[in-house]
Amino acid sequence: MNNDPELSGKYLGTITEDFALVSDTLKEAAYAVRKRNFSDYPIFPICKVEQPIGQLLLASAEMNLKWNYNITYLDEFVNRKIIAEDKVEEFKRNYKDPDEFCCLFVIDNDFTNFVFIPYPED
Repeated sequence: MNNDPELSGKYLGTITEDFALVSDTLKEAAYAVRKRNFSDYPIFPICKVEQPIGQLLLASAEMNLKWNYNITYLDEFVNRKIIAEDKVEEFKRNYKDPDEFCCLFVIDNDFTNFVFIPYPED
C-alpha cells in the first residue's frame, strides 16, 4: 500500500509530468465522488493502454498525455478481487487524505501498485 521504491526513474517522471496537467481535474473528480456519497475512497487507475478498471476520465490521445486516467473507487477493487475483503481495513488505514493526495493505481507491464501523489498547493 505504500509508494513503491521502484517508482523512481522510469515511472516518476512520466507520472508527475502528466499529473501537473491533470491534477485539478482529478482533485475535482475525487471531491465529486465523495460529495455524491459514492465512496470516501476515490481511486484513479492509470495505464498507457485501455484497461477495464473504472471509467475513462481523461484519454491520453485527446489530451496529449502519456497515461489514460480512469476513475473508480474502493468497492470496484474489492468486487474485482484486486483488494481482498480481509485487506479493506488495511487499505483504508493507508489511504491518504483525498483533499491533499491523489490515489493512483498505476498499471504497466513491470509495475502495478497504488501510488499517492500530493496535489499541488493552490
